[in-house]
Amino acid sequence: MNGICAFLTMGDLGDYVTDDELAVEPFAQQGWQVEFVPWSDPTVDWNRFDAVVVRSTWDYQSNAGEFERTLVAIDRSRARLANELATMRWNLNKRYLRDLGTRGVPIPPTLWLHGLAASDLPAMFQQLRAEEIVIKPVVGAGAVDAFRLTLPQARDRGGELQRMFADRECMVQPFLPAVVEEGEFSLILFNGELSHTILKTPKPHDFRVQEEYGSTIRLVETEPALIAAAVAAMECVEPTPLYARVDFVRHQGRFVLMELELVEPSLYLRMDGESPERFAAAFERWMES
Repeated sequence: MNGICAFLTMGDLGDYVTDDELAVEPFAQQGWQVEFVPWSDPTVDWNRFDAVVVRSTWDYQSNAGEFERTLVAIDRSRARLANELATMRWNLNKRYLRDLGTRGVPIPPTLWLHGLAASDLPAMFQQLRAEEIVIKPVVGAGAVDAFRLTLPQARDRGGELQRMFADRECMVQPFLPAVVEEGEFSLILFNGELSHTILKTPKPHDFRVQEEYGSTIRLVETEPALIAAAVAAMECVEPTPLYARVDFVRHQGRFVLMELELVEPSLYLRMDGESPERFAAAFERWMES
């Protein structure tokens, strides 16, 4: 098949690290011309494209409504959207983790809140039986507005947290020590098949695993238990998405799901020399399906 494919991105990537350009030549070898298109550009005619693949749209959380309207406009055009609109709508709000938890996928204990009062913070530590907690918005990316807190820190910053989350949905989880002791495993899948796995370890005195914050990232062998955990999570998603990144942390003898990224995950193509070709081949099969 031949055609034009848009990789949806940001108007200005700034300091973000992306390697989507590594897929351009493999896509060309499959007969596809790739154009990088900012999602927020109102002048784009989506009917110009045969397909649109959401890639580095990492500023969408500041205008989630407009981003979703863009996805709807693409879905209504002649272009085929990856991933599916319904899948991405579900995945844009981290409450999808609660859905997966009810279906038996292990996730960390989580409190789901609409609004947060400073006076409620001490009780959260008791409810979660945690010495440290993590608070983050349910619509967000890149650890923006995410906090790791002890009880004294939560008390000191209670006013700030209340102002930040007063009218926002947020989630509260116990901090899992393995995040910093070992790191977070990310499995990258194309059409449901494993491409490669990386391990992201935060820099000293940080808990954020994103490379923009200085984490260490390396390619690792995929343990059978990790593969089984990813398969179990992906069995809950229909239809099978073109791309997925499944993030796990080892906790109490098993892997717990931290994120199932189906909208705009970094695919870490530079970490595995054959992964750009796998992505292109998966895209070609997906377009033919």
